[in-house]
Amino acid sequence: MEGQVKRKVVIAGGGTAGWVAAAALSSQIGQLIDVTLVESDELGTVGVGEATIPTHRSYHDIIGVNEAEFMRATRATFKLGISFEHWGALGQKYIHSFGKIGVSSWMADFYHLWLEAQADGFGGDLGDYCLELRAAEAGKFAISQKPALNYAYHLDAGLYAKFLRAHCEKRGVRRIEGKIQEVRKNGENGFIDCLVMESGKEVKGDLFIDCTGFQALLIGKALGVPYEDWSHWLPMDSAIAVQTRAISVVPPYTRSIAQDAGWQWRIPLQHRVGNGHVYCSDYMSDDEARHILDHNLDGEQLFEPRLIRFRTGRRKKIWEKNCVALGLSSGFLEPLESTSIHLFQISATRLVQMFPFSGVSDSLTSFYNKLYDEELLGIRDFIILHYLATKRDDTPFWRDRQTLDIPGSLREKITLFKEHSIIHQAETDLFRADSWLQVMRGQGLHSEGYHHVGKLMKPEVLRANMEGYAARVKEFVSKLPRHEDFVAQYCSADA
Repeated sequence: MEGQVKRKVVIAGGGTAGWVAAAALSSQIGQLIDVTLVESDELGTVGVGEATIPTHRSYHDIIGVNEAEFMRATRATFKLGISFEHWGALGQKYIHSFGKIGVSSWMADFYHLWLEAQADGFGGDLGDYCLELRAAEAGKFAISQKPALNYAYHLDAGLYAKFLRAHCEKRGVRRIEGKIQEVRKNGENGFIDCLVMESGKEVKGDLFIDCTGFQALLIGKALGVPYEDWSHWLPMDSAIAVQTRAISVVPPYTRSIAQDAGWQWRIPLQHRVGNGHVYCSDYMSDDEARHILDHNLDGEQLFEPRLIRFRTGRRKKIWEKNCVALGLSSGFLEPLESTSIHLFQISATRLVQMFPFSGVSDSLTSFYNKLYDEELLGIRDFIILHYLATKRDDTPFWRDRQTLDIPGSLREKITLFKEHSIIHQAETDLFRADSWLQVMRGQGLHSEGYHHVGKLMKPEVLRANMEGYAARVKEFVSKLPRHEDFVAQYCSADA
């Protein structure tokens, strides 16, 4: 290592995205690079990324985080899925859990066995075969059980950024406080040479990571990478966020409650509940949205509600020249399925794998952008599905959702499911087949044909196997402690 020139990485912007990037780089290749993070309060944060998905645990494994310590520091609780209320129809509710449904074979998913059982007059509810779904409904949780539950977290995003900052600074990451006045580029190749601070200080680097939020100071304003607008598919453009006092019964799931022209989130933490109303300003005024939120809160408001504007879409490239965009500078999808933190975690870990030690090349940046695009398009389609597959026609907003001209990739997926009960799962798909199945059926989509693998068993054998599995799920859930009791014992911030 002696005498080796370290590559200089400059992260523009802090918040969750900036410190996630710093943590991934410093924990894995910190001996080979110098990491500097430039942060200013003026950049601000959106503050809606308080719910995660199970990949968050894999990221923590990579950077070496103790789970209980992290949860105490961020006042976190556990999450087994999302409860969708009034989405398929008014009064209807379903849970998209993080669990696997039944036991599948290489020939066909468990769903096809269940459809055969239904045709023979037994099989019960599909949810009877999912541990995480039934545990979420019962408000129960534990991590020491076998089989282990698949889970994620609810966390305080502001506290999480502070937690990661401390984690990074122990590993040599340098932080500079100040406002970026200019992004200076090389006159020959257009690469970024340095950030010029308001104080006149120049922060030079070999690789720059843009975590400047919606401003996109580097990737957008300096390098001119265009933004692709997806508001024709996902027209939400506003959100009002507020926190309320903690509740005594803490469910191990996020709540997503459909409203007249959007939806409301409820994210239960140890010390408070995160609330927000996401809506489309073409159908609802800010005052109307605030009124709906105010009348659908449990508990006293802790702060004045904050209005957030956004535009759904993506950068055409998130790696351009020697700049990689993470977080809001790379694009925005509404937080309906809690994917925002995952997207910059996976971008940061891929950057570790593809770090340009030999220099930036077109082949490297094209491959990195391709992987990101494939995953993002799958998430986009999954979110659109929630709006498209609805029977709601009680407001102009919901009537218009049913006539969407949807992406061809989503139309193909829906048609294949309706006709053959097949859910194709590509390697880059974030949401697996069981997730699509739960949302499709929860929203009211049903399938006609299915694989007849179930006919290879005698009906009495199929019945015995399915009843045995459902009984084991029920027994497992019955033995779990209440979620709030487990949190208090395992990771209480007050302990």
